[in-house]
Amino acid sequence: MNDLLNRTITIEKILDAPVELVWKAWTTANHIVKWWAPEGMDLEVIEHNFELGGKWKYTMLMPNGKEFISEGVYKEIIPLKKIITSADFRPMTNNVELYAFFEADGDKTKFTFSVIHETEDYCKQQEAMGIYNGWGSAFNRLNELLKTIS
Repeated sequence: MNDLLNRTITIEKILDAPVELVWKAWTTANHIVKWWAPEGMDLEVIEHNFELGGKWKYTMLMPNGKEFISEGVYKEIIPLKKIITSADFRPMTNNVELYAFFEADGDKTKFTFSVIHETEDYCKQQEAMGIYNGWGSAFNRLNELLKTIS
């Protein structure tokens, strides 16, 4: 278990919206395009098949003009509670798993997001590359988006 902790990066947030809205923002392509990328980057949804075994693929244009492709397959979905997916973020991050947990807390949502890497060294490398900043920026965009959807 300790090995798993050493291979995992976790971000916890209290989102200022009910769990149903947070879930909607996570699972609907027209909402995902507005927050999934860090601030200043645009996202295009290539594929979004939100079901067990379904594939997703998004692309962002990086400041250097190259494409940043993120894609994966949904491994577990428990509505309003949990999403687990494989994920590759080319060219930087490959073969990780994303765990998103949603917990209703009145009119807010306790949100826990984890990225599980193959090795502890790979996890540390991702930390050094700024994974907290990238996801933190995306989750700030998510929190802003939540103010505008119903």
